[in-house]
Amino acid sequence: MCLNIIEMSEKNFVSLKDETIRIFDNAFLDWCSRIHWTFPLMVWVPVVLFSLWKAIFEFEFSILMTIAMFFVGVFIWTFSEYMMHRFVFHYHPTSAFGKKIHFLMHGIHHDYPNDSKRLVMPPLMSALLSIPFFALFYYGFGGQGATFAAFAGLVTGYLAYDMLHYAVHHAQWKNTYFENLKKQHMAHHYVHPDQVFGVSSTFWDIIFGTTLEKARQQRDAN
Repeated sequence: MCLNIIEMSEKNFVSLKDETIRIFDNAFLDWCSRIHWTFPLMVWVPVVLFSLWKAIFEFEFSILMTIAMFFVGVFIWTFSEYMMHRFVFHYHPTSAFGKKIHFLMHGIHHDYPNDSKRLVMPPLMSALLSIPFFALFYYGFGGQGATFAAFAGLVTGYLAYDMLHYAVHHAQWKNTYFENLKKQHMAHHYVHPDQVFGVSSTFWDIIFGTTLEKARQQRDAN
């Protein structure tokens, strides 16, 4: 698991098995909540390719500027990933309704972290999230090629997040970068749930001081 089991100070999960539970009374809604890890690729890779085609061929955006704006989109995704995980997914509501919504959004993942059917974002949720981002790019970048190039980068960043999130729970890759991501994410699940929020990157954890090392220092100081 890439984490010293001694560090687990409390059992903050229900099951570590690859098992899934029913969360909706409606059978169709419950079925829709279980997503195979390849499904986001089938939905969003065509969107990335279409967006790049729009930027380069329809709006005649230069290759160099397309690449530059693509990476602007990736960068914006990494920041958004961190902020959503830290301040939305780990917001602790007090109302009964708020707690139910939190459980559906993210709490169930912490209770059943190895449920392979609920590790990637349902397409409806990712589609709804994409709308304000596209609008922000459209008005912020003046529409046209820059919008579609940046949107392609944002979606690619999201896909990297979804695939890496699945991988850190179920893959065993012998790669230093991946093993570090896995160690950080396992620490987030089992030791420091209110720290270590980066999934596809540790960059923003370093910037905002929520790294595993900082979390350990805070724990040892208390």
